[in-house]
Amino acid sequence: MNARNLNLWLAAGALLFGAMNGANAGEVNAAVAANFSAPAQQIVDLFQKQSGHTVKLSFGSSGKFYSQIKQGAPFDVFLSADEKNPKLLEQEGLAVANTRFVYALGKLVLWSARPGFVDDKGAVLSRGGYNKLAYADPKLAPYGQAAEETLQTMGLWNAAVQGKLVTGESIAQTYQFAATGNADMAFIALSQVTKDGKVTEGSLWLVPSHMYSPIRQSAVLLSGAKDQAAAQAFLKFLRSEQAAAVIRSFGYDKP
Repeated sequence: MNARNLNLWLAAGALLFGAMNGANAGEVNAAVAANFSAPAQQIVDLFQKQSGHTVKLSFGSSGKFYSQIKQGAPFDVFLSADEKNPKLLEQEGLAVANTRFVYALGKLVLWSARPGFVDDKGAVLSRGGYNKLAYADPKLAPYGQAAEETLQTMGLWNAAVQGKLVTGESIAQTYQFAATGNADMAFIALSQVTKDGKVTEGSLWLVPSHMYSPIRQSAVLLSGAKDQAAAQAFLKFLRSEQAAAVIRSFGYDKP
């Protein structure tokens, strides 16, 4: 075989491989807790390049996604900020049994866009030198529940503090309240304001983990998944070392 024919043969093989890969490619619709938006996007980029599948990400509060899935929303996988909602879906037959797993352990912070406003002990809460404190709706967002538990642990779940609360529908909206100055500070996820171990902006207090219930963020395959092979491949990748490296870089722990 001469060089010209060899090149033609290699080109044809590459085209055939690409066509086969494209034919096997699927699409995954993923419902993802808002705190996990940045790492999810990085993980999806890696997964799509390596698998040929595409992933469509939707971000919001875990409680709201639970309700939407119960009402028939066309999601294939659910990456929740807790264990409760995926477990309920499994019990109700809306998630595939034995596919649920913890993909990240979340960390709560008290954060302000203003450098130096929040001290590293959280004493600003006790001093009361603020007007508005944002937190996510505890009925919808596990990080909001963790914030409420933290205030209770500190003995600050009282009328004075509750009168200063601004409630976000999701942890993303809660972050926006503080980022735009509509709240002096906010209880949010560490992942929203850190990268590679460094605070990206503002000031924060990393809330000690004993002050709130563990935030065990769990993923599950949904029973209504249109392309189960692609969805299963994505969940498998979420458990890979590549995904774990991304997850840790945003301040999460791995179980």
